[in-house]
Amino acid sequence: MDSADALMLSRIQFAANISFHILFPTVTIALGWVLVFFKMRYAATRNEWWMQAYFFWVKVFALSFALGVVSGITMSFQFGTNWPGFMERVGNIAGPLLAYEVLTAFFLEAVFLGIMLFAFRRVPGWLHTSATVAVAVGTTLSAFWIIVLNSWMHTPQGFEMRDGVAHVLSWIEIIFNPSMPYRLSHMLLASGLTVAFLIAGLSALRWLLGDRKEEVGKSLKIGLWLGAILIPAQIVLGDLHGLNTLEHQPAKVAAMEANWETRGNVPLILFALPDEEARENRFELGVPSGASLILKHHADGVVPGLNDFITEDGDILHPPVAPVFWAFRIMVGIGFLMLIFAYAGLWFSRGRRHIEGMPRILLWGLVGMSISGWVATLAGWYTTEIGRQPWLVHGVLTTHDAVGPVGPSMVLSSLLAYLAVYAVLLTAYGGVLIYLVRSAAAGADSEPRSQAGSRPFQTTAAE
Repeated sequence: MDSADALMLSRIQFAANISFHILFPTVTIALGWVLVFFKMRYAATRNEWWMQAYFFWVKVFALSFALGVVSGITMSFQFGTNWPGFMERVGNIAGPLLAYEVLTAFFLEAVFLGIMLFAFRRVPGWLHTSATVAVAVGTTLSAFWIIVLNSWMHTPQGFEMRDGVAHVLSWIEIIFNPSMPYRLSHMLLASGLTVAFLIAGLSALRWLLGDRKEEVGKSLKIGLWLGAILIPAQIVLGDLHGLNTLEHQPAKVAAMEANWETRGNVPLILFALPDEEARENRFELGVPSGASLILKHHADGVVPGLNDFITEDGDILHPPVAPVFWAFRIMVGIGFLMLIFAYAGLWFSRGRRHIEGMPRILLWGLVGMSISGWVATLAGWYTTEIGRQPWLVHGVLTTHDAVGPVGPSMVLSSLLAYLAVYAVLLTAYGGVLIYLVRSAAAGADSEPRSQAGSRPFQTTAAE
């Protein structure tokens, strides 16, 4: 194995790490706000099922939060072991942004998470609700700083290079780089959709297992409504994000559309087998002028092609086409499935029909859609990250120049170790979720144990 193998293995290892890690923040970012919503509704209505829903989903939050924190630590180690060139060249920018994330977000979550999880009967209701809000704000702030850094790597500005090292000229320009607002909004909505279908799917499973408590039906409807509201917003925002990407990273958009030549009347390709060696598509099926209409808003709009990103020396400066092309279509396809399931669920459960009006096949379909948010998020993440290649920081630092001198055999062995651990943890995570669902369906008490002599809602009733 040579250095090229070490580069590819290091890329696969970081992809495996971040693919595993992103699953859990995607849940906690939006689930924190759903828990705030449950507490606020209980304070306003005194309906105990709001707190029952809170108690069930706070366990899912705690489990996801723990795995998110642990899996995030391994990525910071890789900056030093596998990608020292990244921190050497742009550490003056990446380092502070990662530190801001720890100081303003992680500490906020860590301080108030204990109150949120363990002290709801030991502190006044207002303090417990405030702790829940603080944790939700912390998870969102954490996402903000990470997305700022990631967006800057796609659309860098506010710096200058001195002796090969990036130095800050304007933190305002770095934080509010051109793609940050679109990428942050896209990620927050993706988190909302992930949680919407996780709630709907696990609630549907509880219902199918015979758990007909009001809490279950209400939670399922909340998941469906959340999905139905967020999907149209995500479609509109996705279009705006695509236009921003076309302006700043046209090679990525060309790979997403498998468009080889710069031209007008570019079709929207529904299916194709991109052939990078022949630089053409095989078995192409598309909608005439569809891509031009979406990207330029008129049929004869000229869209850049992949062949524009080859140097005179033959160096290819566009990303690998097939993985970007297919990842983008998987993300979009999952989005349309979400749209269908959310509105079908609301239609069949409308009015007095409630959940009883939903066909069992639809309920089982919602169970299958429980992880649809994860699949769409990973597909979208692959689209944007593979689509940035061959750059690690667009136009500033290539992936090849950032990789460390670690031998391929060492990278391979640690990669296999990571994959084995992640497989065990992911299996355990899924097993715990199923256990929680089955326990709740079997009638187990979903409320945390109360203190001696206290009533179920003694402290929260003080709100």
